[in-house]
Amino acid sequence: MIKIHKALSHIKLYSHYHPFNGLLLLNSGLHFISRKEEEKEGKRLISSTSMKLEGVDDKLQKILDANMDEVPARRHAREAFKDIQLGIDHILFKTPSDGLKIKESYEVNSNGIEIFCKSWLPEASKPKAAVFYCHGYGDTCSFFFEGIARKLASSGYGVFAMDYPGFGLSEGLHCYIPSFDELVDDVIEHYSKIKENPEFRSLPSFLFGQSMGGAVVLKMHLKQPNAWDGAILVAPMCKIADDMVPPKWLTKILIGMASVLPKHKLVPQKDLAEAAFREPKKKDQAAYNVIAYKDKPRLLTALEMLKTTEEIERRLEEVSLPLLILHGEADTVTDPSVSKALYEKANCSNKTLKLYKDAYHSLLEGEPDETIVQVFDDIISWLDKHSFKVET
Repeated sequence: MIKIHKALSHIKLYSHYHPFNGLLLLNSGLHFISRKEEEKEGKRLISSTSMKLEGVDDKLQKILDANMDEVPARRHAREAFKDIQLGIDHILFKTPSDGLKIKESYEVNSNGIEIFCKSWLPEASKPKAAVFYCHGYGDTCSFFFEGIARKLASSGYGVFAMDYPGFGLSEGLHCYIPSFDELVDDVIEHYSKIKENPEFRSLPSFLFGQSMGGAVVLKMHLKQPNAWDGAILVAPMCKIADDMVPPKWLTKILIGMASVLPKHKLVPQKDLAEAAFREPKKKDQAAYNVIAYKDKPRLLTALEMLKTTEEIERRLEEVSLPLLILHGEADTVTDPSVSKALYEKANCSNKTLKLYKDAYHSLLEGEPDETIVQVFDDIISWLDKHSFKVET
């Protein structure tokens, strides 16, 4: 049995593993568990947190309660719950698919990993532009984003999405990020192939990142400064707030531990799931995202995300593409002051910051319908304006 436990009560790097959060937090102590303990803890976690979802019989519940660490179980769960998900009474699932060409596929990348990808295109006209989506921590492009993509495609845009390796329906250990840089390279590889397709080569291309996906977008831009015509960032994870940064000596200890136990899960002390969704009904509906990662964060994943945010924070002045930044003023998952810092420091004149009064983290999924509609209007208006500029 492997246990390493230190009382680190002053640490303010917390742990939140909600699918729409971008921050991983370690709070007041570290507790690593052996594989046997991990399995035992997993059973306890299922029994204590598993809820009976409406429309789910005992057979489906068994699928829901399965270990989702490997991709076959995740794909099985998604297939079993797909129709139930689309029937949820949520504004995002009320956008019809009529007039859209929707395609799902699996593609093996240069690292031999099978990646899930999906596209939504207007059927009757050429897209105004191509929008490339980067999802948040623990999430997938196959649940709430289905509704977001339909809305954008119905407004004339070609929308492309993928699940990162280890996330959603793509191969890999669930929510394990051995290298954030390699994850970003995998996204660049996939989206670059789409951009090079003769059907889409002439289109303006925009990145769209939510939460941790905002960090992915910014890293993509920093690696390819001239490749994209703009970026939409919703509650982006682009800096760790000053009062949440661990001391350097602790970071060194964590790095040493990660070299021995990179895939092990941390027992979190604080759960900010309540903070992501303002409307309780919508928060409950998020439980239908059955392949989202809801377990304890893995150590190396946490460290990679911390390292990434530190790098982005140092390089905010290098961000030079047109930006639309959207953030809820009441977001306690990713601090809106971080978005303000990005807006102020980004080295471009073409930038817009939208703050939404009383709104939480999940602007497009967890807010009252009127707020979600307003956020969509702001995004589509910005895309319309910037697509036209690029074309002319």
